[in-house]
Parts: sequence; C-alpha cells; structure tokens
Amino acid sequence: MPREFYSPDMRSLQDARDGRRVADALEKHRLHQSFWDDEREMIAAAPFFFIATSDGNYADCSMRSGDPGFVRIVGENVLEWTEFDGNSMYRTLGNLTANPNVGLLFVAFDGVSRRIRISGRAAIEQRGTTGVVGETDLVVRVTCDEIYPNCPRYIPDLAQGKASPNVPRNGYVPPAPEWKTRDYIRPILPDGDPFGEDV
Repeated sequence: MPREFYSPDMRSLQDARDGRRVADALEKHRLHQSFWDDEREMIAAAPFFFIATSDGNYADCSMRSGDPGFVRIVGENVLEWTEFDGNSMYRTLGNLTANPNVGLLFVAFDGVSRRIRISGRAAIEQRGTTGVVGETDLVVRVTCDEIYPNCPRYIPDLAQGKASPNVPRNGYVPPAPEWKTRDYIRPILPDGDPFGEDV
C-alpha cells in the first residue's frame, strides 16, 4: 500500500499554521507518478542533481553530475545513471544498500527557475563496463513513487549572477509567486498570507 504523502509531523505543522488546505491542493494538482513531458526535457538536459540517502540512522546528501543525458529516463517513472569513479567512500551507495529509499532534487539555476523533487526506491545494478574511462560498472536505477514540481521562487539565476527577486529583504515587497496566484490556491491560502485574496 502506498504511503501517505504527508507524515503525521508534517500534518501537525500544517494544522498549526493553517496550511492543510494548501498542502492538500498541491498534492491533488501537482503530485504524480509518471514523468511529465517538460520534466523529461529538464532531466535529459540536467548536468547535475542532488541525492539524499539514509541508512536509517544517518542521513547524507550528495550530488551527481555529468554531461547532459547522463541521467536516463527508462520508463514512465524510472530513471537511472551510471556511477562514475569516486573517492572509494561509497557513502551514497552504502546507504542505498541498507535503505533503498531515496530523494532526488533537480534544479535549474538559469533564470527559468525550475525544480523537480522525486521520492523513490533505488536499486544498484552491476553491468558490464562501457570502456569509457571514469565510468564504473555500477548503475543506480530509481523507481519514482512521488514526482512533484516544487516552488522555484528563491532559486538564484546563476547564469546571470542575479539573486532571486523573491527573497525577502528589509523595505522590499517581493512579487507574488506564480503558484500562489492559481485559482485553486489563492482562495485557500493561510490566514494572513501576504498574497491571499484578502490582502
């Protein structure tokens, strides 16, 4: 049986801060289990992504990077990549061996400001080598249980060397984030939200 998208602790914070309505709407409208076309394009063009793993007691975060296309989408909700030669610590793969649950984060820092969050289960497969220097014979294959775009408003535009215009600053009123203007979100924003309908 699939797990609930929100844990009891997440729900507790949502309720304490009047956020449950928005959380439920985002789950209903944005959570999916198969890649959307624009996500396929972003992942195919990605030169890196972040990966979070845990052995159950210890959490770790790392990054995988390569030429665009190094992450391959091989199914409706399955992606994989070939591991490159590393520092022999095997922190990420060791965690995945103990606990296959994984979180992936793809981010575009190019002014388009997009990010995709993925939760899934990883398997490490040993395959034959390609003969490419620096590639190993290990492939990580992730079956994605939860795929959802995440609000990109605080992402800096590294290509232009510009901070996000949405970052809070003294004496400055940032623009409304696009997602808070959607017809299924704006009427249900938490009481007191600076971008709510009553403001």
